[in-house]
Amino acid sequence: MPATGTPRHPGIAEAAEILRAGGLVAFPTETVYGLGADATDGRAVARIFAAKGRPSFNPLIVHVPDADAARRIAVFDPVAETLAAAFWPGPLTLVLPLREGHGLSPLVTAGLDTVGLRVPSGEMARALLRSVGRPVAAPSANPSGRISPTRAAHVRAGLGDAVDAVLDGGPCAVGLESTILRTSPLALLRAGGLAAEAIEARLGRPLPRDETPGRVQAPGQLASHYAPSIPVRLDVAGHDPDAILIGFGPVAGDVTLSATGDLVEAAANLFDLLHVADARARAEGKARIDMAPVPETGLGRAINDRLRRAAAPRIAQA
Repeated sequence: MPATGTPRHPGIAEAAEILRAGGLVAFPTETVYGLGADATDGRAVARIFAAKGRPSFNPLIVHVPDADAARRIAVFDPVAETLAAAFWPGPLTLVLPLREGHGLSPLVTAGLDTVGLRVPSGEMARALLRSVGRPVAAPSANPSGRISPTRAAHVRAGLGDAVDAVLDGGPCAVGLESTILRTSPLALLRAGGLAAEAIEARLGRPLPRDETPGRVQAPGQLASHYAPSIPVRLDVAGHDPDAILIGFGPVAGDVTLSATGDLVEAAANLFDLLHVADARARAEGKARIDMAPVPETGLGRAINDRLRRAAAPRIAQA
């Protein structure tokens, strides 16, 4: 189902029909807006890559309404069962071995024998997934490498008529992509909306970081990602006339993630304010976006991960 003209704003039942017919639907989760397609339909999944301009080697997260649906796709080990029971629904993606007869399009996993699975906590997302009755592949609903969308307006501005429909659920509560964890061998592949400390507390042991740099095993592992259209400079504590400053805590900016230094508030505001700063810098002829220091603790790890990727040198995304 090719997109035509302005994307529609349907209800959940119509959005589910669009997905079952091979269309693309952007929908809100608690993390960011996802660009959804039927994960069993290769042509539909290919439209995600085309709409985003996404590298084909970067796998997609598959969204399901509950853990039982996830178990039909992948093999759960004891660690996966423990984490699913503790943190699903929620902002945690588990990378697990594919089950025989899983039915997913090979494009979803980018040729890997594992898949990233998530049960989102947003009621609109779960209602849509229940109505579709199929697993839904859904990366963030933005052009590849650009700022992730936390509002329906971000989706429309970034993807335009490349998407068939947009479910508008208002701003995303978490505003930061899911944490991605491989369970065997255990490793954190991407920091995100669930703090690593919470996972470590539940497992009762330290959480190793991924030790295979350069190998893309999960979304968000490209070095240059989440990037505005102009350069980003990190750890700036004062104003520069050539830049728009995003503040945090004691560093007051032109816009501010959290004046009180609240990392939860900062995470929820991150992508929205990157959009705002990008547009304002271009409108005012500024050379770059400056970012105030954010502490490397709790959700600050995930925020800094996104900011480092936003500030990384641009790479070709073929």
